[in-house]
Amino acid sequence: MNHPDESAAPALRRLLDLLASGAATEDFAEVLADARRRGASAGVLAEIDDATWQALRVHRTLRQHRRREAELTALFDTAGDLAASRDLDTVLQAIVRRARMLLGTDTAYLTLPDEAAGDTYMRVTDGSVSVLFQTLRLSLGDGLGGLVAQTARPYATPDYRTDERFHHTGTIDAGVLDEGLVAIIGVPLLLGGQVIGVLFAADRSPRAFSPDEVALLCTLAAHAAIALDTAKSLADTRAALAELNTANELVRAHSAAVQRAEQAHDRLTDLVLRGAEVPDVAAAVAHLLDGEITVLDAEGEPLAGRPAPAAELAGAAAASRAEGRSVRHGELWVCAVLAGHDTLGTLVLRGRPDLDDADRRLFERAGVVTALLLLLRRSVAETENRVRGELLTDLLTAPERDPAGLTARGRRLGVDLARPHLVLVAEAADRDDDRGRLAGAARRYLFGSRGVSAEHGEAVVLLVPVAPGDTDDPEHTAESTARHAAERLARLAGFPVTVGAGRRAAGPAALAASYGEGLRCVRALRVLGRAGEGASARALGFLGVLLGDGHDVDGFVGAALGPLLAYDARRGTELVRTLRAYFDCGGSLTRAKDELHVHVNTVVQRLDRVEALLGRDWNQPERSLELQLALRLQLLSGGGDAGGAG
Repeated sequence: MNHPDESAAPALRRLLDLLASGAATEDFAEVLADARRRGASAGVLAEIDDATWQALRVHRTLRQHRRREAELTALFDTAGDLAASRDLDTVLQAIVRRARMLLGTDTAYLTLPDEAAGDTYMRVTDGSVSVLFQTLRLSLGDGLGGLVAQTARPYATPDYRTDERFHHTGTIDAGVLDEGLVAIIGVPLLLGGQVIGVLFAADRSPRAFSPDEVALLCTLAAHAAIALDTAKSLADTRAALAELNTANELVRAHSAAVQRAEQAHDRLTDLVLRGAEVPDVAAAVAHLLDGEITVLDAEGEPLAGRPAPAAELAGAAAASRAEGRSVRHGELWVCAVLAGHDTLGTLVLRGRPDLDDADRRLFERAGVVTALLLLLRRSVAETENRVRGELLTDLLTAPERDPAGLTARGRRLGVDLARPHLVLVAEAADRDDDRGRLAGAARRYLFGSRGVSAEHGEAVVLLVPVAPGDTDDPEHTAESTARHAAERLARLAGFPVTVGAGRRAAGPAALAASYGEGLRCVRALRVLGRAGEGASARALGFLGVLLGDGHDVDGFVGAALGPLLAYDARRGTELVRTLRAYFDCGGSLTRAKDELHVHVNTVVQRLDRVEALLGRDWNQPERSLELQLALRLQLLSGGGDAGGAG
């Protein structure tokens, strides 16, 4: 029998203990089951059930963060291993071991070309149990690795045995079968635009590799290729010291340059490990190279340093991407920031028109480190935006349900709903365009800010915090922000985007109302033939004033067109449609009858009926303006014309 003072507190404390200890998911369900066995009341069971659901959500979020942290730690450990190692075999073994750990695969391996034999061979394997597989030699162009080496692009297959994209040979298939491999991914090790090896990760069961996994492995491969080149340079240096005593001074200078590059790499790695941002890395590289560094994002906007002419540098950035190396552009050096084949930005070096090989490699290493920072930062930002997007959806759906709870929840997620924000409503100008691409463009548009975006209805909604200094002219701020957002989102999404801005607002209820105003602005832009533009209510003139909060649009339309609407509804006529066509055709009866596909006498008869219903002044300038505005608003509100004979 339940006691009167029974509560769910012990169960809630147990749930917190499970969260703190990192318990398995199944353990959380046991709390509710235990309460049932003890005969808890229905109210207590409901409270425990709700708390268990919330705890599982927190548990999933913590698990995602732990996974991201594990990936980041593994990459940083790899950077430390590669920077500290001097032995080529040790470097290669570290590459393969980290690749296997990063992707959590059954095995990983690395092939290198044998220029003398004209084929490639297994240099290092990790997790392999087949001697036949470990001694495989692959002819150029054969298998998945041959395709990667030929095209210098990553390839992945969920089931190699049935994948017809690759040239299968009996030798390769026998080795893969003996090892039991099914899912395989291979990425190229690129140096100076040349493939110097292929890094693989493979599972013994079917598996689809995600784009994030491909990008992470490509980043590791790029990092590894430079470190492999450094190890090769050290080996060549040792051989030169043994064979050429006369070149002692040259070798010493080369060794010093390599050591300086390694020390610089260690410094960059240390910055990343300490949580530095892109401007910190740019400042460190500028100091090491005794020059000035600018970092541009994928759209040419500066992330660090002073702005650079992105349009003028586009050709050099494309050449750097194609060659896999930095290129000279006049007095500047340009290096594409890449994660696999995804361009994340561009590094620009000023003040060093001439770079020796060591400094050039240091500049390129800075590009790899910057790519790693941007990739991880983007991944974290996307995760945070998904969580914040749920907050925004709840805010727009039911702001009045729990405004204090929404505000507190936003504060926990780093979104202060009490401070002024602008609500932007964005739609593809062509409704057939992909809303998912627009949502991705919105996330990139807000990247690095405290803004939030989410898909809602047929649109994508952006919550943009207002800068403290933007207080002089709120309407101008909304208008300029909407225009800029439409232009930038169009570039990011690859198709025209229409953006409506609601008035500046703070607090759940006001923000929800601002969303409604922004949505009406988007619809107004479509009706006015201005799809693909951005505007606020003020930018739409008197139409925008009517669209703002507190204005009775339906009442205005009813007052202006009420007699015609009632007559059309009663008689099945088309007086409203005829009046709209007459105004749209500039008052020309001939053009209006062509637009309506009726005889000119029919148009005259209908306009006579309009005059009888609205009064003889219906075509006077002031009354005409009111009627035309009402007709526009009726279209905007979704009202249609009654069809019939008139």
